[in-house]
Amino acid sequence: MTEKLLFTGKTHIFGGRDGSARSSDGTIDIKLPQPHPAAENLFGIAWSACYIGAIELAAAQRKITLPDGPEVDTEITLNADNGSFFLRARLNVSLSGIDRDIAQELIEAAHGICPYSKATHGNIDVETTLA
Repeated sequence: MTEKLLFTGKTHIFGGRDGSARSSDGTIDIKLPQPHPAAENLFGIAWSACYIGAIELAAAQRKITLPDGPEVDTEITLNADNGSFFLRARLNVSLSGIDRDIAQELIEAAHGICPYSKATHGNIDVETTLA
């Protein structure tokens, strides 16, 4: 297998009360007055964006036309237990205009495609529901 670099995201974060984050390409430039919930929100956005692409790829591989674009509402929770911190994730997926069994197949396949899903597999509790 020959590895091929597809994209590199570059960001700069400045912390503190007047913290901010920006991407080198200028598409993201936001204030981060507190590290949390900013970190969880940013992780949820990044994972959702990747996951939508994975759903679309899974559909294309199966020659399934998605009548509407996929939608994902993601919740990332930061939890504590005896001084240890951990994350949980909930991805609520909407694939309107498509048979429910096929939609379920696509959202399950997407977890095997999405690099964020792969990176978190076995590391955090993930619940995926089809709306």
